[in-house]
Parts: sequence; C-alpha cells; structure tokens
Amino acid sequence: MITYSPEQLAEACDGHLVKNNDSVVARLLIDSRSVYDAGESLFIALTGNKHDGHQFLHQLAGKGVRNFVVKKGRIPADVAAKANWIEVDNPVRALQKIGAWHRSRFQIPVLGIAGSNGKTIVKEWITQMMGSDVFIARSPRSYNSQIGVPFSVWHLNETSELGIFEAGISMPGEMRLLQEIIRPTIGLFTTLGQAHQENFSSLEEKLKEKMVLFKDVDTILYDCDQALVDERMGTMFPEKELLTWGRAEKATLQLLSEDEVNDRKHLMLRWGVDTFEVVIPYTDQVSVENTLPVVLFMLYHGYSPEQILEKIGGLVPVAMRMEQKVGINNNLVINDTYNADFTSLEVALDFLVQQSRKKGVKRTVILSDLLQTGIPDHDLYPLVATLVNEKQIDRFVGVGPAMVRYASHFHLPSSFYETTEEMLEALSTFHFRGEAILVKGSRKYSFERIVARLELQRHATVMEINLDAMVHNLNRYRRLLGPETKLLAMVKAFSYGSGSYEIAAALQYQNVDYLGVAFADEGVELRRAGIATPIIVMNPEEKSFLQMLDYNLEPEIYGFNVLEAFNAVVRAEASGVMPIHIKVDTGMNRMGFLEHEIDELVARLKHMPSLRVKSVFSHLAGSDDEAHDAFTLQQIKKFKTICDRLRKELDTEFMMHILNSAGIERFPEARFDMARLGIGLYGFGPGKIEDLRNVVTLKSYISHIKPVPGFETIGYGRVGMVKRDSRIGVVPVGYADGLNRHLSNGVGKMMVNGRLAPIVGNICMDMCMIDLTDIQAEEGDEVIVFGDDYPLTNLARQLETIPYEILTSISRRVTRVYYKE
Repeated sequence: MITYSPEQLAEACDGHLVKNNDSVVARLLIDSRSVYDAGESLFIALTGNKHDGHQFLHQLAGKGVRNFVVKKGRIPADVAAKANWIEVDNPVRALQKIGAWHRSRFQIPVLGIAGSNGKTIVKEWITQMMGSDVFIARSPRSYNSQIGVPFSVWHLNETSELGIFEAGISMPGEMRLLQEIIRPTIGLFTTLGQAHQENFSSLEEKLKEKMVLFKDVDTILYDCDQALVDERMGTMFPEKELLTWGRAEKATLQLLSEDEVNDRKHLMLRWGVDTFEVVIPYTDQVSVENTLPVVLFMLYHGYSPEQILEKIGGLVPVAMRMEQKVGINNNLVINDTYNADFTSLEVALDFLVQQSRKKGVKRTVILSDLLQTGIPDHDLYPLVATLVNEKQIDRFVGVGPAMVRYASHFHLPSSFYETTEEMLEALSTFHFRGEAILVKGSRKYSFERIVARLELQRHATVMEINLDAMVHNLNRYRRLLGPETKLLAMVKAFSYGSGSYEIAAALQYQNVDYLGVAFADEGVELRRAGIATPIIVMNPEEKSFLQMLDYNLEPEIYGFNVLEAFNAVVRAEASGVMPIHIKVDTGMNRMGFLEHEIDELVARLKHMPSLRVKSVFSHLAGSDDEAHDAFTLQQIKKFKTICDRLRKELDTEFMMHILNSAGIERFPEARFDMARLGIGLYGFGPGKIEDLRNVVTLKSYISHIKPVPGFETIGYGRVGMVKRDSRIGVVPVGYADGLNRHLSNGVGKMMVNGRLAPIVGNICMDMCMIDLTDIQAEEGDEVIVFGDDYPLTNLARQLETIPYEILTSISRRVTRVYYKE
C-alpha cells in the first residue's frame, strides 16, 4: 500500500501546508458519508452550486480524519490543531493535480478509453479476460469525470502491471485536464454518438476534443467503420500506430460474419492472414460491438486466438452486478458473485448499507478471499477488516485460506471456512432471518451455490421479467426505425409495473438514446441508482425544478406557465444552458402548445437564452386503430408544419418525434429524428410485428388444496357455488397484488400444468380460489396468472381494458425477478 506525507501532497497540488501531526495519506475522500480508515484519509472539500464540503470539516475531524484540502481561509479555528491542512485556490484542481502526480510515478502501460458509449463495458470485459494474468488497476464503475478520474488513477500501486481508465467529457476543454491525469500510453476509442452533444457545435468538434486524450500515446485502437472517426484519426495522428476493428476489409481485425446459434453469437474474424472464430454468450448487437475492441486489444497484447476463445465464453454482463433477490425467511440477498476485489468490495458494501438502511434490517456479509488485487495479504486483509468494521456490519462470514489466516482482524460476530463446501455444510446453522445479506466472491469460489441456497426458490408470487425478450423487442423496433432514428424508451409508472431501475439499467446497457419518466422523483431514483442515460420528465412540477437541475433531468414543456417557471429557476440557479423538450398538441387535446400559440412561444423562447430546445414532439391519439388513420396522418402533417415554423423562427436545430409503439409499427415513414417506445418493449403492439416476445410473466403457486362438496359456496359473498364435488386450490395472489376483482367467479382463469383452471368465488385481498377438479395438480405446483402460454391480452379482453392497465396495477409488493435466458 502506497502512502504519502502531507508535504508531498501539498507540493503536488501547489498548496500551502499547515502541519499539526505526522500522519500519512493512503486514501482520497470527498464524501463525508463514506469515511473509512479515517486516520490515513485526505478529505478534499469540494464546492459546487448545491454543496460545500467545508460544511463537514468539524464532523470529519471528530471521526479521526487528520488531513484536509480546503480553500484558502477556510480552516475552522476550533479544530485547526487536530489536523493537517493544505490550503489551495481551487480544491477540484488540487484533486486533479494530486491524481496526475500519483500517476506520474508509474512507468507501466496505461490504456485510456474515450468515446460516447461502451467505455465501461469494454474496460470491464478486458479486465475479465486479462485480470487473471496481469494486475490491472482500473476505473471503478464509470469514474470518468473531472472528479472521478483522479480517484481512478489513485488505484495504481506497486504491483500494478496495466492501468485501464475511462475519460468522459461534456464540455470543450475538459479532455486536456483528463489527459494530464491519465497520461495513457495506449488509446482506445469506442464510438462517436450524440451523448453530451449539447455543448458542442458538431460531432466533429466533440470528436476533436475527445481525441486530445491520445496526443501522447503510441498506439490507438478504433472502429474504422465510423467514417468520420476513421478519417480524423488518419489526419490527426499520421505518426502513430493505428489498429482498427470493423466490417471493412481494411480493418486490422475484420468481422467477416456473425451467426446466432443456441443463444450465442459466433463471430468469424480475420487478424492479418489468420481467420478464426470466437463465440460470445450474448446475441445482441451491442455486445458484438463491444467484443471487437476487447479481442483486438488482447491480440495486440500477444494473446492467441485460441487463448481468447477459451476466455471469452465466460464474459459476465456488467449490468447484472449486485442483483437483488428475495431470500428465504424474509431475507434480502444481494448477489455480487461476479468478482471480488477491494474497489468493488467498497462499492458493494455501500450498496448493502443503502439497502439495509431503507429496510431497517441487520447486515450480513459473506465474502471470499480477494484474488489478483496487487496488494500483499498482510496489508490487504487488515484493510478489508477495517472497512467491514467501519461499515457497521452485524455479521461476517469469510471463505478461503487467507480469510482464515486473518480472522483475528474482524472485530464482529464472524465465522470462517477454508472452502465454499465447508461453508455450505454449516449454512443451516446461521438461521438467517430478516437480514440483508451481501454475497460477494471471486469466481473460483462458485458463490452462486450459496445464493441458490439463500434465495426463495418457490412458494412465492413473483413477476418474472425476461430481459433477453425485452432486448429482442427493442431491436425488432430498431430495425423498423433504422440506424439514423434515435430511441426514447419510456420507463414511467415503475416501467409499466416491471421495475424502474432494473429495466432502465438494461436499456442503458443497450445504448438507448433517452429514457422517459412521468415525474421528477422517478428520474431522481434512477440517477441515484447510477443511470446516466439522458432522462426526459414528461410531467414536470414546479416544486421539483431544483431537483431536476441537480440530477440532470430534462423537462417536457407543455404550456406557458411551466415554461416561465422553469426559465426563472434556470436563470437563478444554473450556470449553463439547459435543454428542454417542447410538446405541441396536434389533436390529442390533452397537453401541449396549440398551433395558434406558436408565435407567442417563439417570442418568449427568443428572450430565454438559458434554455435550449432539444426536441419538439407530439402525441398520436389513435395510431393503433386503422379506423383513425386519416386523423393520424392529419396529426403528422400538422406536427411537421409546426416544427418547420419553429425551426425557421428560432433559427435552431432540434429533434422531432411523434411516434409511439403503435406508430412505429404502422407509420414508420413518420420516424423523424426519434421515436418513443413504451408498451412495445413488453411485446404488445397492434400486430404488424409478428415476432414480438412476451417479457412479463406473473406466477404464483397452489398453497392449499381442499375437497368441497357439491353445491357449497366459495369465498366472500357466497357468490361462487360448485355444481359437483370439487377440488379447490388456494393461490396466494389477490386484489392487493393487482389481480382485478372483476376476474372473480369464473370470468378469469389461471394456467396450471398446461390446463386452464377457472377462478371460483370472489377474489380476496391476498388470495383467490381456482377449480382443480379436472386437473392433475398438487400443493406447491406452479400457477401462471399470465405469461407465454396464457397471454396478458387474454386478461385484457376479459376485463375489457388494455395491457397497460393490468401491468401498472401489479402491486410493488409482488417481487420482480429479472433474468437472462
């Protein structure tokens, strides 16, 4: 573990040191809530529009922090003697200078990754492929900003053999600072897209800014199929080694063909004169695009095609880390069995604390030995123990020889086992009940076996969401729209009942261009969970405007009052230009500016320089019904006329979108710049696309079966009478779960062992009864409320409603289970 003196760090950041003790610094800290190893931490008091780290100096000094970076003149007098203080003009620049100085001490290969999309996936997949062979220091999560990058390079230590760091920008001039910190020796450019485009005059300007990262590298890897990128790389860096991937014949690594076999992609590749095949465990196009730079980087580092083929089949999707599962005995199981290193452990523990704080339950950690960290065991495991102790974990279970050797450092109720098998044998003695349990292990320990034992396997009402099916539907609509049309995926109303974060994370992984939420608090929840995709708030409320600025949420503007109110807040609180999305009413007669209001709208917008129109859109009223096609075409024509007026009068470019899911299927010629996809993601459309897949299955089980004599009644109100001696099954799903009471007494049915069982009597709050007289069934058998074999559309017809209403009615108390096939 590397430590620095206060004198070294003060010199590194050009600060003035006020020294009061001889402590050393091993960690950087900017979040007062994440204090760990306080005595060896350096807290940098960052300031911004909405926060000021100087407010927490007293609190942190009381917790034992002994080193601080503060603005000049901001040392609090009453705790001044308790710590060392480095005074600077700008704490953010000081953090960047410290990161750059630390990076300069290492003479190892460093890969710098830039691009609009795919940076984190490529970084993590390279680490998965090569991490068992070399010690890799990398950006945690997507720490690629002006503040995140210094923290990323801080992970370099004496045993690091390769560094992999992302660089993300949103403004001109930012990449120069990141380049000085990362100082890459190798460059990799993923894609050039529209992310963060609002502050650049053109894609070319943004590309030029991103390429600043590569000014001192020896070799650059990039996709030569992107014409603009290919052209600029050749003209800007003629003296560098340029290695490319793509489908073009000139590519250094050429993708010759791709075939889908048994839910895996077979990629035929050419490298020099050699042709070889790799097989990846995914079928989506985004995974193919992310695989090519990973393979090229490994070939560049001397791996053979045979070695790559052997490793690539085990790639794990980054988006599926820290999966929450319902456990036995009312436990919450957090499955993070992807890997175990010190950086990801800290992230996982913070996630555990967050989840258990909301639920008020005890915290348990099951952790294996940490492999390939680059830190000697005698330094590593005391650090792990300190971290676990300071996160206020209630119970700890360590698995592995190193854990056993360093057991004495864990000062809390603990158990230790040499192997996973020994731990599994003892599992029944732990009596887990009502706890939040983090299960985190290196791959060799196969901790998925522990998760399987802790997870509630059956006897529960659950809604299963098939993420692969959702991605299939997404790509099916994408093919209709074509590559030039952006996609806004609607995740409002708890993602149509399917769970906001998990669906949003999957869509972000698929590089959708925008997410749409109904209210700001939905967007805030997604941002706090780590969703970085641009988000439009469709129903912004004035009370939430400050939150929207804080969390980078973009409002729909549908009337003059909301326009004036948002502009006032932006002028008072924001330092830059904020994007807005103008809604016009073309016949829905619900929300939006009317055609005769456009002149006034233009006049007001011209006096609002703090606002930038990012898109103009409208809503189709009957796009799913051919009876309304003439009206729909009239709406589209009116929408185009209004947009032409706005573009001419405002003298600005903006995106246009009017199509919803049904509109994409039936009026693809009106695709414009972007389309909105909602219920179509779940497989429900007007029928033009025949191969849409069901995404959502609601299932329960038979909790009890009892004989009922003929002409007895069932349930409340005695409205359900059996006409013969019958076998009645009780299913623990009722109207509190979202099962509509209008399905009572024979209207609705459920699938049991391939047969339809009618609902008998009135549906109760927490259960319902079904007739099993003619069906071979036992207690514990699965019951499908709706799914692949009994479509949701059947229930919609029985209730004379639409699938939207049923999906959004499913209670949040019904557990959502997300899976990939």
